[in-house]
Amino acid sequence: MSLPSIILNELAKIEPSAEFTGRLGGRVESSSEKVYFVKLGTSDEVEQYLGEADSLKAINTGAPGLAPRVFATGTFENGRPFFISEYKDIRNLTEKSAVLLAKRLATEMHSYKSQFGFGFEVPTYCGATRMKNGWYDSWEKCYSEMIGDLLENLKKRGRYEKLCAKGKSITKDVIPKLLGPLQIEPVILHGDLWSGNVGVDSATGEPVIFDPSSFFGHNEADLAIARIFGGFSASFFAEYHKHLPKTKPESQYELRGHLYELFHYLNHTVIFEGGGYEFNALRKMDILIDGV
Repeated sequence: MSLPSIILNELAKIEPSAEFTGRLGGRVESSSEKVYFVKLGTSDEVEQYLGEADSLKAINTGAPGLAPRVFATGTFENGRPFFISEYKDIRNLTEKSAVLLAKRLATEMHSYKSQFGFGFEVPTYCGATRMKNGWYDSWEKCYSEMIGDLLENLKKRGRYEKLCAKGKSITKDVIPKLLGPLQIEPVILHGDLWSGNVGVDSATGEPVIFDPSSFFGHNEADLAIARIFGGFSASFFAEYHKHLPKTKPESQYELRGHLYELFHYLNHTVIFEGGGYEFNALRKMDILIDGV
């Protein structure tokens, strides 16, 4: 399949003298033997693609090479979005590469700070859920808005009364008590850092993260979904906190973890319509309400 001129023009900006072969939505090889990936979306995914591309760029600014580098973004005349990035042949994360990932997260990515506050400059998507983002002057306000948006989404569906009622206690009481006193700075987060979004570059053996839903927030929030779905051993968390200690007060570390896991349980309730995720969200709320 021949590549459209809009893609060839963008590739020519990267390698002016090269020739390219490949396909949309897959690998593209250059005559210099470099390999690119052209990701292609549908016309209703323009915002989602921009958010993903900007997330990848921010991650690479903080930790060069930890995520695929984005070279170009654009939209076809028919409204379909695309972006061109490095192609990486990604394999499953090993325990050794997980420890290296933990170190890079702690020492590089989670050290890259925002100049504008907490949040992100464009909307992103955590799974199928749109995160409106924007900028906030405190982590408490930013996270309260994130939880509040999910609760409002569930409220509109008319069958999550108990979840939404307890959610009011979370936003009015729990979040101010747990997050309000924290002395932290906003650092770039992946936003959806579960085992399905991490791996190893087969060419280098280095860890890679992808499919982000980034924002600038509290570093500990990035560890939440890794705990929920597994795939990360105890050595991952130990290595991480060896380089980036738990935020004070350490006595509330576990409670903050429950609060950050709540976001993902609520989001999965939104995406998958309840089930076990609703039950776990209620369980987390009870722990938090009782704990503060």
